[in-house]
Amino acid sequence: MSVYQATVDPAEMNTSHALMLDLIGSERSVLDVGCASGYLAGALVERGCTVSGVEYDEVEAEKARPVLDRLVVADLNQVELGEQFPPASFDVLVFGDVLEHLLDPVAVLRSSLRLLRPGGTVVISVPNVSHGSVRLALLQGRWRYTPTGLLDRTHIRFFTRRSLVEMLTDVGLQVVRLRGTSADALGTEVAVDAAELPADAVHWVRQQRDADTYQFVVSAALRPEGGDGADGTTVVQETRIELSTTPAAPPRDVHTELAEATSHLAGARAEVDAVRGELDAVRGELDAVRADLGGARATITALRREALGQRDFVIGCEAQVGRMRYDVGQAVATAVEARRDATYAHSELAKSIADSQNAHRRLAETIAELQEARLRSGGPGPRPGGGRVRSAARSLLGPTGWRVATTPVRVARRVVRGAR
Repeated sequence: MSVYQATVDPAEMNTSHALMLDLIGSERSVLDVGCASGYLAGALVERGCTVSGVEYDEVEAEKARPVLDRLVVADLNQVELGEQFPPASFDVLVFGDVLEHLLDPVAVLRSSLRLLRPGGTVVISVPNVSHGSVRLALLQGRWRYTPTGLLDRTHIRFFTRRSLVEMLTDVGLQVVRLRGTSADALGTEVAVDAAELPADAVHWVRQQRDADTYQFVVSAALRPEGGDGADGTTVVQETRIELSTTPAAPPRDVHTELAEATSHLAGARAEVDAVRGELDAVRGELDAVRADLGGARATITALRREALGQRDFVIGCEAQVGRMRYDVGQAVATAVEARRDATYAHSELAKSIADSQNAHRRLAETIAELQEARLRSGGPGPRPGGGRVRSAARSLLGPTGWRVATTPVRVARRVVRGAR
C-alpha cells in the first residue's frame, strides 16, 4: 500500500497536486504514470478529462480502476512505457512524484514521448534535494532517510532545479512553466537542530535560491525540430528569469553592509541581554513558586495526617456506637422478656383474685346455710356444722387458698361464734 494516500484540494495551491491540476487543464486525454489509488485521476475526471493510468502496486491499481479509462499494472524499471499504449494516445503525460523512484528516469521519459500527441505536454513533480532543510542537515553531517518527504527511503534519484531542467533537455523537452511548493528550511520532516548551527549559517542558507522550494512542478513540451536547446545552462537561466518575481537588488558597499550588520548585532545582543534579564526574573519567580509549592506540600502532608487522625477517631466512634447499639438491643430484649413475665404474673394474679372472690361467695353461702340449719334445729346443744365449716372452707379454697383468704376465714369464724 502506498504511504502517499492523499486527497486533492484544488484551492490549496501550495501542494503539488493543485499545481499539476492547474498545469494539466481540463478536457484533456491524460496518462497518469504512477496513479496510485487514483486520487489525482479522480480530480481530473471531474474536470472532464479522460484518464488512463500506470501503477506497479496491484492493490492500489484496483482502487484506481473505477475512474480510469485504461489501466496498466507494470514496473517501469522492467518494461518500456512507450510500448504499453498506442502511439500519440495522450495530450498530457503526468509523472507526479514518480521519477525519483526509477532506476533510469531519463530512459522512461524518452520512451514515454512516443505516446504524446503533437502539441502535448509533460507535467512532472519531483522533490527538491537542494531544499534548505537538507542543506542545514548536511552542515550537521546528517543524511537520514524518512518514511516520506524529501529524503523518502524509496528515493533512488535526487533532483535540483538545474539537474531537472538538464534532464528534460536531454530527452528533447523544453520547460514551459516551472513552479514549486514552499516550506521553510526549519519546517519540514528533515531533522535539523538549528541551535547547534551558527545563526549566520542558518540565515545564509535560508537566503539561497530554492532553499524554500519543497517540490518542483514543471510543464514541458517537445522541443521544436531545429530549435536551440542543447545547452542546458541556457535553459536553466531562462527558467530562472521566469521564476524571478522581484528585481535584483542593486550592488551594495561591503563596509556599509558590515556597519549595518554590526548595528543589527548590537541590537540583537541588547535583545539577548533583555531576554536574559527576563529569564532571570522568571527563574526568581520559579524559585518562589517552588518554595510556595514546598510549603503547600508540607501543609497538604499535615492535612493528610490530620485527616487520618480524624478518620481513626470516626472509626473508634463508629465502633463505640456499634457496641452501644448492641447493649441497647440486649436491654430492649430484657425489657421485652420482663414485660412478658409481668403480663403473665398479672394474668395469674387476676385468676387468683377471681378464685378468692368465688371462694368468699361460696363460703358466705355455706355460712348462711349453716345458720339457717342451726335455727331450724333450735336450742343450745352441740355446735353442728363446726367441722363441716372448716371442711367446706378447705374444699372451696384449696390448700393454697388459705393464704389468700386468711382474712375472710377469720371473718367467717367470728360470724359463727356470733351465731352461737
